[in-house]
Amino acid sequence: MIERYTLPEMGNLWSETYKLKTWLQVEIAVCEAQAELGYIPSEAVEEIKAKANFDPKRVLEIEAEVRHDVIAFLTNVNEYVGDAGRYIHLGLTSSDVLDTALALQLVASLDVLLERLEDLIGAIRQKAKEHRYTVMIGRSHGIHAEPITFGFKLAGWLAEVLRNKERLQILRRAIAVGKISGAVGTYANIEPRVEAIACEKLGLQPDTASTQVISRDRHADYVQQLALLAASLERFAVEIRNLQRTDVLEVEEYFAKGQKGSSAMPHKRNPIRSERLTGMARLVRSYAGAALEDVALWHERDISHSSVERVILPDACILTHFMLKEATDLVKNLLVHPQNMERNLNCYGGVVFSQSLLLALIDKGLNREEAYAIVQTTAHAVWNKPEGNFRHLISQDPRVTQNLSPAEIEACFDPQYHLRHLDQIYQRLGI
Repeated sequence: MIERYTLPEMGNLWSETYKLKTWLQVEIAVCEAQAELGYIPSEAVEEIKAKANFDPKRVLEIEAEVRHDVIAFLTNVNEYVGDAGRYIHLGLTSSDVLDTALALQLVASLDVLLERLEDLIGAIRQKAKEHRYTVMIGRSHGIHAEPITFGFKLAGWLAEVLRNKERLQILRRAIAVGKISGAVGTYANIEPRVEAIACEKLGLQPDTASTQVISRDRHADYVQQLALLAASLERFAVEIRNLQRTDVLEVEEYFAKGQKGSSAMPHKRNPIRSERLTGMARLVRSYAGAALEDVALWHERDISHSSVERVILPDACILTHFMLKEATDLVKNLLVHPQNMERNLNCYGGVVFSQSLLLALIDKGLNREEAYAIVQTTAHAVWNKPEGNFRHLISQDPRVTQNLSPAEIEACFDPQYHLRHLDQIYQRLGI
């Protein structure tokens, strides 16, 4: 299997040196397969394995002359190997090496991303435990709705990242595909058995039916899954940004000692990391569109996808990796302000408990339209008024007091009623 770089250096997986290392690994795996089947001398393969090397600078020098990256690479390798080098690349086309090696890079990158995703899962899970019962207001359309807990909100994030993890695991199997099938994929000058043996050595599966290249729907799927993960991280970041607004201030990014928020306004504590995540998600999402454009190549292959992939694949992997690191650190160090959550929950005297009163009145025999009108009229009477107190006003309404006792009215304002099934959600997530 391919040599793994230690975390967190995702960038190493997309360096020129690492790329050429995967090319050489593919070439050697094919030579070994050829030898196993008796097509080339096993002694030559041992010599190739002992001597094969490359110099990235030398490869670029040769490429400047020949204008072909794989030929430049092979020329440089043969400078090290000597006569046995004539057995390298027998029956292959450049894309046999390029696409199979690219699969190795993509798989290695996914392994790193999955490890980073585990870090984020752990951070969200821990924070969800801590705030399982930290009551706050739920919001729909940006407007106060009914009570939830901050832990419940995080439980939703956890469920989403677990779905992303499952998608990446499926993706790893889908992208771990190589092809050693020749100029147009027909195995004209190399046997399918060579492909099968070489791919097994590399930890890949042979492509079912390649052309000169592995079809780019696989790569488009790869980038789309990263874009979807980035979109999830963006959703979490946007939520933090909204909850950090001065007039809300229920959570806040950690603000380090000595950190500055504005060159002009010393009071500023801005959600810069969440904003950064939002911006990077836009980039990864844009790469998904470019990857989809790469699917429709001419006939058995053209080269229009190559220049695109040289940008979007490393960038998408490196950006997503950085986003996962940022999001994990953000969640771990998130400042939570329960006192502000309580303040916002009780805005206008508990007007958010309107549905509880509506249902209590219906339960007493009022029709829905009548009960709704009573509660809505009272709620709107206190809405957007600093002195507005829904609980006080509804308790004075004779249409309510004729049907509900003071204890029954008080029970309608108990936030715990809304949280009584919370444990079931936590159990589903194993928290």
